[in-house]
Amino acid sequence: MSTVTAFRPPPSPQQLSEAEVRVELAACYRLVAHFGMDDLVFTHISARVPGTHDRFFINPYGLHFSEITASSLVKIDLDGNVVEDNGHPVNKAGFVIHSAIHAARPDVACVLHTHTRSGVAVSCLAEGLLPLNQFSLQFYNRVAYHDYEGVALDLDERQRLVADLGDKRVMILRNHGLLTAGRTIPEAFSLMYYLNESCRVQIEVMASGGKIHQVGGQVAEKTARQFDRDDMPGGQREWPALLRLLDRKDPSYRQ
Repeated sequence: MSTVTAFRPPPSPQQLSEAEVRVELAACYRLVAHFGMDDLVFTHISARVPGTHDRFFINPYGLHFSEITASSLVKIDLDGNVVEDNGHPVNKAGFVIHSAIHAARPDVACVLHTHTRSGVAVSCLAEGLLPLNQFSLQFYNRVAYHDYEGVALDLDERQRLVADLGDKRVMILRNHGLLTAGRTIPEAFSLMYYLNESCRVQIEVMASGGKIHQVGGQVAEKTARQFDRDDMPGGQREWPALLRLLDRKDPSYRQ
């Protein structure tokens, strides 16, 4: 059982070993399942292998996110080839989006993609994510959009996807779902959690039938800047508490 201690900033991705990255990524999968952001055995979360540019970890195809462990994660390269065979298959369609971002964005350590009900719903709206509340205001003018091109199987889509993402950390894949690109695994998870919450609130507000009041201008930009952090990537403060939650529930993700 984990001991509750005062917050200490976790090490940067450059300081983590492969084993530590595996544990963090497995934890991220379990958290996505815990908070109901999974889609059976589909969607993916990837994390760059420390000290490499062209290799990353991804889930074994066919396992539910609640089953994933550190040792079951598969190491692949930017072409989807398995680098270290641990007996688990990989959904090669899953690497298209992830390989594009890992190749183009060396600042990104983790790419998280979901098909949540609320995320898909907002992705179908022409206006996209609206600045309605404190959840969504952190993403004000900080959301990229990528038009739907069919199931992400075509390698040539990678160039357009990367161009649309630019230097942003959050993307709405139109008619498809949500994506976050974190400097750390905790940041990718935190961004996705609050992006998804933003979508949930928006859909509930729109369903209420009431007159919608948006926040804009200087207040919206001020709020977004208040969330911007250069000294420490987002998600770091809550990550130890989330790991303690998992350890109480089922610590097998560490295996």
